[in-house]
Amino acid sequence: MSDNDSRKDLRMPDDDEVFAIVTDMLGANRVKVRCMDGVERTARIPGKMQKRIWIREDDVVLVEPWDWQDEKADITWRYEKQDADQLREEGHIQE
Repeated sequence: MSDNDSRKDLRMPDDDEVFAIVTDMLGANRVKVRCMDGVERTARIPGKMQKRIWIREDDVVLVEPWDWQDEKADITWRYEKQDADQLREEGHIQE
């Protein structure tokens, strides 16, 4: 089998979303993320993700920056480790 056979179609960011890497856990459902647009933001873990999807440091997530406060965002999606590795290989995420 070739590498193309193992490639999955992953959820890509919408117009208002960006890739981000979790850099620090702040507590109270908040994390510090480094976004691929060069901005470091404080992101919220929404209630529908709490206790269902566990987010840890170095996870790759999709965030939606707030319109009225650019240094804050909401997390909309978390990628599994193998999906994050695929995104890195394809060049979507730069460390």
